[in-house]
Amino acid sequence: MILAQNHLLPLSGNRYCLIFFAGLFLSACSPKVTNTPAKKTEPVKTEEKKAEKSAAKFSQANITLLIPFRLNEINLKTATKADVEKSAMAIDFYQGFKIGVDSAAAMGLNFKLNVYDTRDNNTQVAGLIQNGGLSASNLIIGPVFPQGLKYIRNYSVEKHIPVINPLAATHPDEFNNPNLISIANNIDLHIGKLGDFITKSYNTANAVVVLINPGSPEDETMGKPIRTYFSTAKKQFLFQEYSSVFNMELKLIKNKKYVVIVCSPDRNFVIPTLDKLVKLKNARLLDLDLFGHPDWIRQNYNTDKLQALRTTVTSSYKVDYTSATVNEFIRKYRSSFHFEPGEYAFKGFDIGFYFATLLAQHGKEYLQYLTKVKYKGLHNSFSFIQDEKLGYINTSLMLLRYENFALNIVE
Repeated sequence: MILAQNHLLPLSGNRYCLIFFAGLFLSACSPKVTNTPAKKTEPVKTEEKKAEKSAAKFSQANITLLIPFRLNEINLKTATKADVEKSAMAIDFYQGFKIGVDSAAAMGLNFKLNVYDTRDNNTQVAGLIQNGGLSASNLIIGPVFPQGLKYIRNYSVEKHIPVINPLAATHPDEFNNPNLISIANNIDLHIGKLGDFITKSYNTANAVVVLINPGSPEDETMGKPIRTYFSTAKKQFLFQEYSSVFNMELKLIKNKKYVVIVCSPDRNFVIPTLDKLVKLKNARLLDLDLFGHPDWIRQNYNTDKLQALRTTVTSSYKVDYTSATVNEFIRKYRSSFHFEPGEYAFKGFDIGFYFATLLAQHGKEYLQYLTKVKYKGLHNSFSFIQDEKLGYINTSLMLLRYENFALNIVE
């Protein structure tokens, strides 16, 4: 159950993808799958994953996937690339998830996978709740977006059905659901990882920790917990905060090591910030290490500049494309769906495989093992803690540094 794990290519939107999309829900099944005809409020597809023997305490595990395919918005005869891209994330995630559950089915448990198009609309979820479409679920994955997760909260609590938040990095205290399983790391976890690394790696006697915070609400999402962390840390650094590097330049202290944290994900702010920091370093006016926002990984900044500044970011995912396991998944995905897996396919596989494996091995008691069974996947790693009010929270995080034209794991 221990696999391998990174960053990836976007889902293709070419004409072939369009043709494939038209047949996706009719022909994507493996030989293990049995289709169930859909009614108006029935799943997009119901699949039954069969294996050689049944796991103890379960003759069949029922998994429900709630994901916004938005099929109602697409005319397959006239759809453009932009139209298809609206459903790209859902398709990619579903296909990876399906491969993951198929892989776990080989362990001996039957799986019934109910896949619903939520259309990112809570009325769809309401209909499923009212007609009993979710009542037999042993596990619900989704809805994908925070509003949907908030909407399903009361049902999850009333029926004691675990619900996975598969993608949103929203802090679990916004949902207040003891049955919630949060996959994506919230910002407090990112700051804890970053702060702990800085605390043990730098000397308070000669290091200055500087927060560059333009001050927008989005910037404050990261800025506030950074401020809190360093104000309450056992090791007290000289901590400074500026709205820009240009303001910091006016108050530089000689012979100090600067640990600069930029909490903005705004490209229009980050690009000139990187330019200025490189100039200061090249002019030997500043000895610094840079720590950036987690979103920088997706934003394609100049690699030479990131490397020159020894830029480090926190991340919950990293795909190792040299891994045999990763490449086997890519081959399987290409063979099944005829194009490249995107980021969400890897996410879907890890979630599908990990949780289906727990169901196969531990039956109805699988939640008891969630905090005990750690997992290193194709894309994500899982290490859960349990909070009585907030549910299960994945705490697995990495620090990645730009070195040798690659993002390498620091720890």
